[in-house]
Amino acid sequence: MNYASSKHLQLKSVWLKAAVLGGLWASVEIIIGSFFHNLRLPFGGTILAANATILMIAFYQMWPEKGLIWRAGLIAALMKSISPSAIILGPMIGIMSEALIIEMFLRVFGNNLVSLSIAGALSVASALIHKILSLLILYGLNIVKIYVNIFHYFAKQVRMENADPWVLAFIVIGVYFVLGVVSAFMGIRVGRRSAKMNLETQGFIAENKQSNNILATNPNQHFRLVLFYLHIILIPTGLFILNQLPLIYATIFVVVYATYCIFHYKSSLRRLKKPMFWLQLFILTFLAAIFWNGFNSKGSFFDLEGLLIGFEMNIRAVFVVIAFTSFGIELRNPVIRDFLFSKGFDKIYSTLELSFSALPVMIEAMPKPRVFFRHPIKSFSNMMVHAREWLGVFESNSL
Repeated sequence: MNYASSKHLQLKSVWLKAAVLGGLWASVEIIIGSFFHNLRLPFGGTILAANATILMIAFYQMWPEKGLIWRAGLIAALMKSISPSAIILGPMIGIMSEALIIEMFLRVFGNNLVSLSIAGALSVASALIHKILSLLILYGLNIVKIYVNIFHYFAKQVRMENADPWVLAFIVIGVYFVLGVVSAFMGIRVGRRSAKMNLETQGFIAENKQSNNILATNPNQHFRLVLFYLHIILIPTGLFILNQLPLIYATIFVVVYATYCIFHYKSSLRRLKKPMFWLQLFILTFLAAIFWNGFNSKGSFFDLEGLLIGFEMNIRAVFVVIAFTSFGIELRNPVIRDFLFSKGFDKIYSTLELSFSALPVMIEAMPKPRVFFRHPIKSFSNMMVHAREWLGVFESNSL
């Protein structure tokens, strides 16, 4: 059965509303995310998490249905991540974590100020946790020692030799929690404000002709089911080799694995072509060479052991990037995709069709980033009012 050409199912109301929220969530991720990417601004993921928290809580005030949030998070994650070349697992995990946290607190503790405040704090803080875990996966536990030594070096420069690195960590966590609580309050306010607002209809139309290509694969890409299972085995095996075996064996393994992946999956080389990726690795190696055993602990500027540790972290980073990108490509194997749809994922696919068909118009109707940051309450409120119109469009298209 060709699911890509199948008609929309007659979706339940909660899936249609999830299509609206998920599409608008993805629009925010694309518009604001691109804004941060182009300007190279820090803490972009944190602000995106705060925006997502506001959206989820605000929409639940308008459509208080069980299952709405996790469904919308799933749709937003897939829309953010699906492309002809790869599935980006990191953003998918981050978006789904935020949605599941909000959904869990709403179900267990209810739709009240205390519950939403705690949920908002954890949702935004999940961006920090996700970033820390990503760094640990990418570079290993060695990066923790480098950060601790850097902290002690600068603490010494300001005559705070006894400062505890955990104090700074708790301060940062506290800032994230406060931002999350503020986001929850904004979400509640936006939800209540939008209920009193009336805007003229915009004449939104979802172009169905665009939806047939949402899961299109590169026609030149050859899939092999055996490679899907092979990656499942080789990824943990590679991490074990990097952690337990001498550096020379780890380097040989990564070079062989990466060479094959680069030739078989042309897009796996995409991130390796970015100068910023290599600049980050160079800076990390430089810091490891200086701070691994403490600054000038042996009377020399660079430490050979630290230099080797930096090289090991670089090898690990290259392996993780190529391995997860290659695995993401194999996830797009039509055999795997059709198998998943045959096992009950057709509702997700039909919801994605609706959201993707409307995505260009949603993005066009989004306020510009400058307007978004200057008038966030008004921008979110307008999005929610327009969402009612989108729901009508999706209801007509799902029949």
